[in-house]
Parts: sequence; structure tokens; C-alpha cells
Amino acid sequence: MVDGANGVTQAVPEQRQQQAEGRDAVRRKKADGRKDRGRKQEDGKADGGPVRASLLMAVGTVVSRATGLIRQVLQAAALGTGLLASTYNTANTVPTSLYTLLIGGALNAVLVPQLVRARATQPDGGRAYEQRLVTLVVCVLAVGTALAVWAAPQIVGLYMRDTPESHDAFALTVTFARFLLPQVFFYGLFSIYGQLLNAREKFGAMMWTPVLNNVVLVAMFAAYVGLMTVPDRVEDITAAQVRLLGIGTTAGIAVQALALIPFARAAGFRFRPRFDWRGTGLGKSAHAAKWTLLFVLANQVALTVVTNYANAADQELPQAGAGYSAYTYAQTIWLLPQSIVTVSLVTALLPRMSRAAAEGRIPDLRADLARGLRISGFVIVPAALLFLALGTQISTLLFAHGAADAASARPLGYMLQAFGLGLIPFSAQYLLLRGFYAFEDTRTPFLMAVWIAVVDIVLATGCHLLLPARWAVVGMAGAYTLSYAAGLALTVLLLRRRLGGRLDDGGLRRTYGKLLCAAVPAAGLGWAAARTCGTALGSGTWPTAVALAAGVVTLALVYLLLARFLKVHELRRLPGMR
Repeated sequence: MVDGANGVTQAVPEQRQQQAEGRDAVRRKKADGRKDRGRKQEDGKADGGPVRASLLMAVGTVVSRATGLIRQVLQAAALGTGLLASTYNTANTVPTSLYTLLIGGALNAVLVPQLVRARATQPDGGRAYEQRLVTLVVCVLAVGTALAVWAAPQIVGLYMRDTPESHDAFALTVTFARFLLPQVFFYGLFSIYGQLLNAREKFGAMMWTPVLNNVVLVAMFAAYVGLMTVPDRVEDITAAQVRLLGIGTTAGIAVQALALIPFARAAGFRFRPRFDWRGTGLGKSAHAAKWTLLFVLANQVALTVVTNYANAADQELPQAGAGYSAYTYAQTIWLLPQSIVTVSLVTALLPRMSRAAAEGRIPDLRADLARGLRISGFVIVPAALLFLALGTQISTLLFAHGAADAASARPLGYMLQAFGLGLIPFSAQYLLLRGFYAFEDTRTPFLMAVWIAVVDIVLATGCHLLLPARWAVVGMAGAYTLSYAAGLALTVLLLRRRLGGRLDDGGLRRTYGKLLCAAVPAAGLGWAAARTCGTALGSGTWPTAVALAAGVVTLALVYLLLARFLKVHELRRLPGMR
């Protein structure tokens, strides 16, 4: 419901993380070669290696996320968090979802590994295969994008209801969608050219060009706020403002994609259309992607249902900030620790786990999974408690500006709190699924996605039907948390069967028990410190910033002290804490 590169929480988080892994496929292969210098040497560095590699890979993610956060704060200041913002955000969800369904899932999961193998095994270094693949992708994207623009009203109808009372909002969303749907083509172009560069071990361009998109969007929203009267209702937005937002957003993705072409030319790739696709293995590769495509479809179904329900809340309370935009903003903030820590860690560990599975070293695979859970948990557990304790202060500081005020930012904070604890099962389930991927099993992750989607849809439907509109989407955020808790439970059960036993002898449970014992009281004291400062200083941006800083610092210090007292071994890996 959420790294599309365009800055709005757009696709299901699991989808986005898979796309990040696809971009890092060749990087992992290269890291494999550097690490594979004897089993004893690898084992001797088993704990430190993944951490160091993850920290290095996290740097690029931090820069992208930081600029993305600036962009999102400006977006909320420009559009607010109510129905007007949701017309734009819903339209901006559609291109990422369509791209992923159309070709994104297959491209990252199957076609790109085939590209790497073609370069390594074919006499021409895979050049003919590259030309065919790029030609196929460009053709599919061009046709798909044109059809999507033509069918924009029908597509938007899946995400937002068109009723007499909400027709203006629906019509505005369709207008935005027609401007934004060309992003589908540029998303695909960015992905395929990025993978061509990765296959040549040129990683920098694909890591940093998304920052260009963020810069374009920051400038666009700054211009929107600074040069125009900011409307707060759907009826008040002008055609010029719609054009600025629509063209500017798509231009950001276009700049991001087109910026890769000179790098690809410098790396030796020259695009020459080739339509001789028959008998070249592309069909077999696409067939092998079926489970990944079904995985994406299951996530998209859940996304569509929740988006529809959240937009209904916005239509009922257009100025409350209690619907889809607040949901997406909250989820983006919630995902930051996962994106920086867990994804980077998985990127470092997955080659080792894949090699262990291929060589039948199941105990080593279990040890790597347990190690990953312990290392990520050291950050994820306190981050989850931080969102639970300080969600409203975070939302007020970041989003109570411009078109949004403290009252309309508060529901977003409640959603962040409802998401909060779900970060623990979400992160753990994401990492454990890589145990199946290590065995090249994509069917089981699809079944897990179906299970999570069903639970999420059932609970979200209950929230939509039973809760008042002001609290319905907060309940849906809690439903998302519960769906991943259910997903984690089933994943652990199936993975235990696949591995022939538990991950360890109970050390993992003891570690998480210690982490919770350190994080819970730390979060309580952090909340108390923030509340005390807030009461003493009053309202406003700077008092809120001081109160939040006091809460975060208190939480962090108490957590580190308790973790040290409880002898949490992962603490020793922090600089200066040995």
C-alpha cells in the first residue's frame, strides 16, 4: 500500500523490497566472490561480515529515503492529508501497481537472472539476448501504458467509488491518473536499463538516480506551495495546479529513467530493436515467473481493497485526514527502519544462504537466518516501540504544516501507532521468506502472500463496516499488523518443516525477550519525557520538535543501558560499545 521512486507510498511493501533485491542481484553475486575465500575465513567473520556489508549498502538507501522524506513533508504541506491529497495519491498508486503487474515482478524475479546468465554463457556475451529483452520490455510497456491511459476511469474505479456525492473527487483522480500513468513506461525503462548496468557491475547510477526524482518533486511541491494559493478542497484546485502536479510528478520519473541511458551507453550497451523472440528462452523465463506474478497479484488485491475502503473514509470526512493519504504517509514512515536495516541485511545474507542450501548445509542456513533475525531485531524492536509511543508527535512535527494542521495530522499519528508493533513480524517474516528463496522455492512465498492478503482483507472489511469513518483506517493499520503476525506464525511453521527443525536451540527467543524487556520500559520513559516537555512548552513546531527529541533520546539511552545490562550480544557490534 505502499519504494516506487516517485515519492508516494504506492505499492505493497513486500513488493517494493523484492524490487530492491532484484536491483541488487548482481551486487550479491559479486559479493559472493569476494567472500568465498575458504570456509574457515568465512565462518570466522560470520557475524561481522553481513553487518559491515549491510552498513555500506544502507548508505545509498539512507540518502534516497532522506530526500524522499523531505519530498513527502512538502507534499503534505501542499495537499494536506484529506480527500484532495487522496485524489493525487490514489492516482499515483496506479502506475506502480500496473507496472509491477504488467512486467515488474517477472523482470526482477526471472528475466534479470537470465540476463546475467546470458552474459556469462553465450558466445556474444549476451548482447543479442539483451537487445531482445529490452525490445520486448519496451513493447510491452508502450502498449500497456497506452491501454492504461485509455482505461483510466475503469482503473480508478477499482480504487475509488464514483457516487453522486463523490463524483468531483473521482473525476479529479481520473484526471490525475491520465497525467501520471505514463510513469508505467518510465518505471520499466528505469528498471531494465538499471539491470543492464548491474550486469556490467556498474551499480552507482541505479542507486543514485532516484535522488534526481526526489529533487524534481521537492522543487515541484515547493513551487506549488510558494507560487499558488494552496486549496484545501477538491472543488478549489485549478487546472493549472493539476497540470503542475501531474506533469511534474511524471517528469521526475522520466528524469530518473532517462538519466540511466548515458551510463548504459558508456558501459557498452547500444539499443538495437530485435523482434526475433521465438526460440530464445524468453518464453520459458516468463513461464518460470508465474509464482512471482501470482505473489504480486495477491498483494495487489489486498492493496486495492484497502485503498477503496480508505478512500471511502476520505469521502465521508474530506477534511479530517483520516483516510488513504494519512494511511500511506504513516506507512512510509513506518517502513524506514525496515528499508534501511532489514533489506540491506538480507542483501548481504542471501548469497550465503543460497550457497548453503545448494550445498546441503542446512545447519549453516538455519544459523544465518537466526543471525539475521537477531541483528535486525536489535534495531527493529525499539523502532516499533518508538512508533507506538511517539507516533502522534512524529506526525505532528512532520505533517502539521501548510494545508494540514495539527488536528488533521493527528489521525496519521494514530495510524503510525497502530502500524508500530507490526514492524516486528513484518521484518521477521520478510527475512524468513528468504529461507524459501534460498531453496529457489517461490511457490511457498506466494501461498504466504495469499494467507496474509486474506487475513488483511477480512480484518480491513470488518473495520470498514463496524468502525466510524474517523477510526476505520486506524483500524485497517492495526489489521495490517495482525495480518503479518498471522503470516509470521505460518511462515515459521512451514520453514521449520523445510529445514527439519527449529532455527536454533531457543537463543533467538531469549534474544527477542531481552530486546522487548529493554525496549518496553524505554518506550514508556520516552513517552513520559515527550509528554512532560510537550505540557511544559505548549504547542507549535519547535515545542513539538523539542518534546519529540527528548522522547527519542530518552528511549535510545534507556534502551542501550538496559540492553547492556541484559547482556544483549548484538550491542557489542556497535562502534564504541565493545
